[in-house]
Order: sequence, then C-alpha cells, then structure tokens
Amino acid sequence: MLNPFPEGWYFIAPRETIERSGLLQRTWLGNQVVAWCNDAGDVCVAEAICPHLGADLSPDAGGRVRNGCLVCPFHGFVYDATGQCVATPYAPAPKSARLRVFETSEVAGLIFAWHGIGDRPPQWQIPAPPPSGHDWSGVEIRSVRFAGHPQETTENSVDLGHLRYVHGYGSVGRVGPLEIEGAGLKGSFNFKRTRAVAGLEIFKYDVSAVTSIHGLGYSFVEIREHSIGFDARLWVLATPIDGADIDVTLVSQVRLLRSPKRPIAGMRFLPVKLRTWILNKILVSAQRHDVMQDVVIWRRKTFRPRPLLCRSDGEIMKFRRYCEQFYPDGKPLLTDERIEFRKSADTSGPEHAHET
Repeated sequence: MLNPFPEGWYFIAPRETIERSGLLQRTWLGNQVVAWCNDAGDVCVAEAICPHLGADLSPDAGGRVRNGCLVCPFHGFVYDATGQCVATPYAPAPKSARLRVFETSEVAGLIFAWHGIGDRPPQWQIPAPPPSGHDWSGVEIRSVRFAGHPQETTENSVDLGHLRYVHGYGSVGRVGPLEIEGAGLKGSFNFKRTRAVAGLEIFKYDVSAVTSIHGLGYSFVEIREHSIGFDARLWVLATPIDGADIDVTLVSQVRLLRSPKRPIAGMRFLPVKLRTWILNKILVSAQRHDVMQDVVIWRRKTFRPRPLLCRSDGEIMKFRRYCEQFYPDGKPLLTDERIEFRKSADTSGPEHAHET
C-alpha cells in the first residue's frame, strides 16, 4: 500500500472561498484544519485544535474570526495569522500557546499548504504560472472525491496509452522525453479529439499540451488548440483527505477567443467574452468527464510496484522513480504486500465518487 500522504504542496481552497467563508474547515492529509485571512490579507492554515485545552476551533464547533484573528469557542483564546496566541479574556496570553500552522503558498488565487516529511519545512516552491491579465477568462472549478492516491492520479499524465483506450483520444504522441529537475517534471504530448453534443460531432480538437508537475498534488497543463486557435490552461490538484479518499480538483481558464480560425457551431456571432466563457465551461466539463472515466479504474486498481510493462507504455517507471523523493527514505510503500486501497462496501460504479 502506498503511503497515503506524500510530501508536497496540497490544495486548500481558492482565496475567494476562504475570504467569503470567514473561517473555512477542511479534512486535509489526515488533519482537521481551519483557514482564514487576517485584515492584511495573509492566509493562515492551522490545525483546528486549541493548544490550551484541546477545543475544536472549526466553525462547526463555534470557532470564529474576529478582527482577523481566530477565537477559540471554549475559553476565548485569540490567535493571530502566525498561530501565536495574542490575547485571552482573563489573563496575559501565554507565550507558549501557539497553533500548529502550515506554510502556505498562493498560485493564481489558489491557496496551497505544505505537508513535509517529519514536519520539515518546504523543500521547493510552486512556480508561478504565466500571468493571465485581462485577456483570460475567469476560472471554472470542479472537484471530485473518491478512494484513491495522488501518485496514481498523477501517473495518468505520463500514461499516454490510457488516453487512447479509456478516453478515446486519437493520434496521441509524446513530444520528446520527460524532463525532470528536482521536484519538477515536464512532459509534452499531442492528440486529437472529437466532442459530441446531443450525439452530433460538434467540436473537433487538435491539441498540443505541456504538463508541468511539482509534487503529487500539483499539475499545471498549458493547452494549445490548433484548429480553432485557442489557448487554455488547466490545473489538476490531487489532495489526500483521510488516508483513503482524495479530492481531485480541476481549475480551468481560457484565453479570450477573438478571431477563431474556423467556425464553432452555435458561437459564430456571440460576443467574445460569452464565447470564451462557454468554451471554458465545455473544457472543464470535458475534463471532469475524463476524470469520472478514470475514477472507475482508480477506485478498484491495485498498486503494483513492479508492473509488467510493454515498450509502448513509455516512461511510467521514470515517473515512479521521480515520485520516490516525496516519501520517507524514498520508500513509497507502507508494506511489501499487495494491498488495495480501502474502499467503501459498495463499489459498483463511478456514482460513488461525488462532487465536492
């Protein structure tokens, strides 16, 4: 069985969601955590346990944010965005009272927190994507939860054979070898695809994609569609929840499509922003459809540390060697036995994955 919590940066939520909620609670890599912003806009992600007497700090238990600080519902201890206790209602703040906080990083308005082996500090940073500016759409976000592991989901990025067989992509081809530098891995490939709407082949894509992976929780895909002439980008964010389930979150964005190279059914006379908005909806819908096809496989598969590979399977083992750096002592397995991921009693279909 793979260690369920490899080291890396893992998604918490969009900044906008944290700001809107006031205090956000999550189950994240086996921890109950809360996230909030102080008045300066700094984001804090902390374990939802008060160091005073162990009260639950989540909003469900009465935790709240006041003047940018987290207030414990049990005795009113107040914690700032560094995790330090700065006040109590009845005594000076104990200097030793401090929340367990997680280092955070923000990429394109998305908040990530660091999970380190033995609580060690971040070993790398997520590189910032190219700036979007005003010529890109807003983002569309979808999330699916199911029993799985982030190494298995990320491995699909290098397993080009499954793109043909599971998803029906055509003319799939890798462009050069995988490039690995430290925690970063980059791969490029091309494919063609037809998207049917109401049984009609409406959208035909000719795509080049460049995938940049930084740890097992962060993949960033730059997409160029050649026949229409549009650019898109997709974040695929795999986040372990409790040692059994993970969330796969898809975040998509499309560059404003001002002058399509060919007609797009039903969109020829639409305003540019509306046309782009619809394309982004189609993109994230297609990606979610692909993920749900994969979920059927992921929820039932057994991790084989020494798989029987064909020559055309490409660079799966190179990817797995890359993954070893994210586990204690470079050992991904908790045991040498073949053990399936823990699954719910009913595993009859993808409907048991659910959108969060």
